[in-house]
Amino acid sequence: MFADSANIYIRSGKGGDGHVSFRRELFVAAGGPNGGDGGKGGDVIFVVDKGLNTLSEFRYNRKYCAQDGAEGGKNNCSGKDGADLVIKVPEGTVIKEAESGKVIADMSHGNEREIILRGGRGGKGNQHYATATMQVPKYAQPGQDAKELNVTLELKVIADVGLVGFPNVGKSTFLSRVTNAKPKIANYHFTTLNPNLGVVDLDGADGFVIADIPGLIEGASEGVGLGHEFLKHIERTRVLIHLVDAASSEGRDPVEDIRTINAELASYNANLLEKPQVIAANKLDILYGEEEEEALKKVRDAFEPEGIRVFGISAVSGKGVKELLYYVSDLLKTTGESQMVFEREYFEDPSLDVTLPYTVSYDEEDKVYVVEGPRIEKMLGYTNIDSEKGFEFFQKFLKDNGILDELVSLGIEDGDTVRMYGLEFDYYK
Repeated sequence: MFADSANIYIRSGKGGDGHVSFRRELFVAAGGPNGGDGGKGGDVIFVVDKGLNTLSEFRYNRKYCAQDGAEGGKNNCSGKDGADLVIKVPEGTVIKEAESGKVIADMSHGNEREIILRGGRGGKGNQHYATATMQVPKYAQPGQDAKELNVTLELKVIADVGLVGFPNVGKSTFLSRVTNAKPKIANYHFTTLNPNLGVVDLDGADGFVIADIPGLIEGASEGVGLGHEFLKHIERTRVLIHLVDAASSEGRDPVEDIRTINAELASYNANLLEKPQVIAANKLDILYGEEEEEALKKVRDAFEPEGIRVFGISAVSGKGVKELLYYVSDLLKTTGESQMVFEREYFEDPSLDVTLPYTVSYDEEDKVYVVEGPRIEKMLGYTNIDSEKGFEFFQKFLKDNGILDELVSLGIEDGDTVRMYGLEFDYYK
């Protein structure tokens, strides 16, 4: 069965604990501390595999854990870093935090690798804690805890053109005629349960990818039938071909069918009706003479005054199909290359846990301001500051937690350097 959503649990690796040990050699009366640092825990990384087209694997395996970092050793030996966990998903997969439904990452349109959870930082060995007054430190830093999330994976098909319409209006027949796709075709409702993709090749014009979205019904936007499962695939497309049974072979009014489907699109996402739309009045091959002309005129009179082009076609015989495809190819050129990308909405907010400490100080030797502590580590572990949204969250975190105020009180000026563990940046108001 086609799988386009799944719920899974992911966990990054815990950082290895720092080690407590002391130098013990013959003729060395008081060897100093030589406990090594713990290894970093493995990251949880999602990557796009273009050979995949479903999320079926996640129906059977729902728990994914990266490797923990190893504990540090004696003689200043650092523990081994935990192995990263790489999870492969189809292009077009949207990763959401399960409880809130907020987007964590959209694996589409060039975003082929995303670190979702960072492994815990390894703890420092006792070698780092020797001072003039404490030459035998018996303390080492524990590794940073692992991070965990329950996430929902949703696959949203990526195609230039979406083929929509009521069940049994000939969408699968149309797709099989114009592309190399081979959908299963039968004469009953909901015969198509999978979004089928095909590539349209045109002589002397640009081809495009078309998706046959399974037949919609009234109430689909409210989840009737498999409405939500199907409607989400339309969000990625740039142009819609609305296929309708212009011959009314099942007794339905083609104009009313189009109005009904458009109302469902608007109810699900009002932006869908802003996409350019073309109507393919299908099944004209079963009408003759004036009947065919009247059926086509009825649809044109209803929608061409609204700026929607109507083509009379027969998916069975191929009549009118070529003209429709070349028109859609030209239409795609005018819609630009803008693609729907779901921006990150979910950020773990460490500022909610006010019990976690942090410190702000000035390092005289390196001439930098240093911000560190568990709350800072937690924030950096969940935040990708290389992204625009992530950097905005990072700035808000510094302001809301009073860190910027503390830096100012220490005398920071524009251009001074601030260090947060492995991250350094210049301060500007």
